[in-house]
Amino acid sequence: MFIPTVYAQCPVCIVTVGGGLLIAKKLGIDSLLTALWISGLNTAISFWFVSYIKKPKFLKNPFLWTTVFFASTWGYLAASKQMYHKGDTFLHIDKVFIGLLVGTAVWLLGIWLDKLTRKLNGGKILFYYQRVIIPLFVLLATTGIFALLIKNIRI
Repeated sequence: MFIPTVYAQCPVCIVTVGGGLLIAKKLGIDSLLTALWISGLNTAISFWFVSYIKKPKFLKNPFLWTTVFFASTWGYLAASKQMYHKGDTFLHIDKVFIGLLVGTAVWLLGIWLDKLTRKLNGGKILFYYQRVIIPLFVLLATTGIFALLIKNIRI
């Protein structure tokens, strides 16, 4: 192998999701759904970012950066009053906050499923771009589930 292994997510996908978020806001897509993708983007960036860090070793932890990006995003959205609007809740919890939490968890689940799939397949991928497609698919499925829930549950 000539290319070193890294724990990365596709940078093109990261840029695509980032651009899509702006369009989603302009189209009036629910804030919970948008926050899901913001957290997915943050988590993908975290795993991509650590591949460029050389030293110190403790900074190469993608979970550390996922936490930092989550806290930064939450702090920014709260400070800029894009969260905690009366009536913008799902099950009596702020939609943006739920989206940030679930989006992070779901993207991490997608990464874990990719690793599990590789492990069960003798360390080999099942299809090209698996590392990107599995987390994206899991996030997309979660978005669909929440879109249906939001549409059908008015709490």
